Amino acid sequence: MIRTAFTTAFGLDHPIAQAPMGGSVTVDLICAVCEAGGLGMQGVSWHEPDALAAEIAAIRRRTARPFAVNLVLEWDQHARLSQCIDAGAPVISLFWGDPTAYFPKLRAARAKTIVSVGSADEAKRAADLGADAICAQGFEAGGHVWGQVGTMVLLPAVVDAVAPLPVIAAGGIADGRGLAAVLALGGAGAWIGTRFLATPEAGAHDEWKRRIMAARETATVHTELFDLGWPKAPHRVLRNSTYDLWDAAGRPPSGLRPGEGDPVARQQDGEALLRYSDISPNQGTTGEIEAACLYAGQSAGLVRDLIPAGELVTQICAEAEAALARADALRRS
Repeated sequence: MIRTAFTTAFGLDHPIAQAPMGGSVTVDLICAVCEAGGLGMQGVSWHEPDALAAEIAAIRRRTARPFAVNLVLEWDQHARLSQCIDAGAPVISLFWGDPTAYFPKLRAARAKTIVSVGSADEAKRAADLGADAICAQGFEAGGHVWGQVGTMVLLPAVVDAVAPLPVIAAGGIADGRGLAAVLALGGAGAWIGTRFLATPEAGAHDEWKRRIMAARETATVHTELFDLGWPKAPHRVLRNSTYDLWDAAGRPPSGLRPGEGDPVARQQDGEALLRYSDISPNQGTTGEIEAACLYAGQSAGLVRDLIPAGELVTQICAEAEAALARADALRRS
């Protein structure tokens, strides 16, 4: 078992956090990760109050282990933060923006807090506010990407800036070798998204999962293309026909892109999923799945199979222990 400052501070068995990943996270996924000893997490940035409370209650019924909820600060989240605290969410994760205004309420509630950052300066400000852990998100990460520095450089810079506060790394981590590298760089855990999409419990559409498992390390692009719903927000996705259509047209700006606003698929509730929308296809979506927004990090190039989430947590940690043992043997030889 790998014990770190992150596992100790958050009551975990393993130094793994499952990324929130928007609407693709299910209660099944969260609870499988939690029961395996990691930190499952749900994104609740767009939940209505009743749905938010019901989601947290459903998780609490299924597991007594710690779990987290994630709030994106592009929008005012004061009301949702209060709802998360009132509903008993034990860990609050904040992303994409200045968290200063939220910390008085977090400190008063004594809620455990993780703040995601893209630079050492941001990390230092979050630490000074009272964050319990920092997530250093590297440029390799899938989904919406806040910073512009790769994990290999960002992580040790953040560790140096906020020590001894636990720092977990996001971006480019899909197996135990990645976790071992994080630990070797001074990190206290890994925040993993793309690898958890390729699990039976994830709500991602099967075609999205298949494309992740078939992807090479060069298959993703960092872009602002899928911006209907969240403009001017850089993100990393699998390159697809929508990207190629836009690229072939000379990369015109939003509003002038080919096929802009055309429905490419339909969600389970019947709502159209439009070309260039920031919404991804989940189970029950029908239509041109490939043409929709398929978030994925560069670590997709390391994903080749569909593994139950709980088994994945155990496997990654076992691989990390083996990698660290090999490194120690080399050091001793």
